[in-house]
Amino acid sequence: MKNKQYIYILMMVISFGLFTSCTDDLNQTPVAQVTSASVYANAANYKSVMAKAYASLAIAGQEKGDGNTDLGGKTSNGYLRIYFNLQELPTDEAIYTWAGGDALTKVQYIKWDATDEWVSGMYYRIYYTVALCNEFLRNATDDKIAKFSATEIADIKSYRAEVRFLRALVYSHALDMFGNVPFVTESDPVGAFFPPRKTRAELFTYVESELKAISEELPLPKANEYGRASRAASWSLLAKLYLNAKVYTGTDRNTDCITYAAKVIGGGYSLEPAYKNLFNADNDKRTNEIIFPIEADGQHTTTWGSTTYLVCGPIVGSMVASDYGVQTGWGSIRTRKQFVNQFADITGATDKRASFYTNGQTLDILDPSLKTDGYAIVKFTNKTDAGANGSNYADGLVDTDFPMIRLADVYLMYAEAVVRGGSGGNIGTAVNYVNLIRNRAYGNASGNIAQSDLTLDFLLAERGRELYWECTRRTDLIRFGKFTGSSYVWQWKGGVKDGMTVDEKYNLFPIPAADLAANPNLIQNEGFNN
Repeated sequence: MKNKQYIYILMMVISFGLFTSCTDDLNQTPVAQVTSASVYANAANYKSVMAKAYASLAIAGQEKGDGNTDLGGKTSNGYLRIYFNLQELPTDEAIYTWAGGDALTKVQYIKWDATDEWVSGMYYRIYYTVALCNEFLRNATDDKIAKFSATEIADIKSYRAEVRFLRALVYSHALDMFGNVPFVTESDPVGAFFPPRKTRAELFTYVESELKAISEELPLPKANEYGRASRAASWSLLAKLYLNAKVYTGTDRNTDCITYAAKVIGGGYSLEPAYKNLFNADNDKRTNEIIFPIEADGQHTTTWGSTTYLVCGPIVGSMVASDYGVQTGWGSIRTRKQFVNQFADITGATDKRASFYTNGQTLDILDPSLKTDGYAIVKFTNKTDAGANGSNYADGLVDTDFPMIRLADVYLMYAEAVVRGGSGGNIGTAVNYVNLIRNRAYGNASGNIAQSDLTLDFLLAERGRELYWECTRRTDLIRFGKFTGSSYVWQWKGGVKDGMTVDEKYNLFPIPAADLAANPNLIQNEGFNN
């Protein structure tokens, strides 16, 4: 099972109350029964505080099932659940049953505005993690840790690099989703002040510089405890940053993407032989492919968000929850027919990644609120390799980790950067990496492609087939110029059954109205002022 020393969190260390305005949101002093001074007096506590920063991506509270929540409103759903909703529900890969009651209609139909609860929830979740990281880093400076032993100092410096990675990760999400945002680090004062605004290009430069700076301070690939960042995680995030650089800055950085993807590929990783095993209750064993996960543990990291949402949410219609290692299905999420049509054979007999449940389900979605409209997807389960349920079947909480970064994505990034004209790679190697992925999917070479098949259209479709529901789709569609506009239209895009053109302003989410009103340094993203 999972590393309990890492997953167990010193709950009392940092407990923030949220956030009513930007002046107070981004820098917080811990409010707890113990002071920061007493916590950081003990070198052993640094790991526990770091664990809280990691856990902020998975859980939303201090108690079982997100009880005693960190933050209020939609933020209580947790980072990953909100991130999934914003990255997947507006796309061709997912549709949500309870959009009206759960306030997801505007997200699902790409009609969000500056008062949207889920958009604000993502924004505040990002900055909550930033605040946790900044608090750790303020107390992990060289002068503050000088009192510890040489071994303890070395450990804390390594933790410091990991926390900087986590902060760069969530800032990369802010960069991708919101563009021009408030910016704060551990060097800024604690207390009320107006954080300055960084443009999207400036934040890109900052995230890039942070990831490069920590690359030599993090443990070598595969050398850290499972679930914690290594150099390969920072290289992978750099590759993803560079692949999207044209969107973020207006300048292609495909050569740099190839450079860092190649570093990851040279780090000793290999594809997991069975695709489905990447998404089950034993997927903490997949250290050969999973480079950076968000960990889950049904006994210790208990949440109704994270992968509990991804296992229970898609169980709809006549599906039997116990087949997937949980007691109940929520009837929440299906997929849209344009995504189903990415697979020539939807049965999974040809391409094993095609994992649709069709019994009693219609391909066409006439009414998104009907659980039977749209095929279900079976990707994440709470079953072990041996077919047993996860460790907390009784409470319906899952052990399945979320693979935020894995080798197959890096292979596909390398291939795309080559096709887009980056230097330092070659087309033959790119085709080989894609065929490694497809050979696993097909179980043989029958699905292999030739060099002439490796086009951008093919790569977008292949990224969908390989990475669906892994929170990449919105970003990918934007990079390919197909999220907004009319070049690709899917059912219920824009809120009408057959889909419609969507304004380009929706390539970004707006800055929440409350923070915009509170901080005079902020400027609303174009098109969201009314």
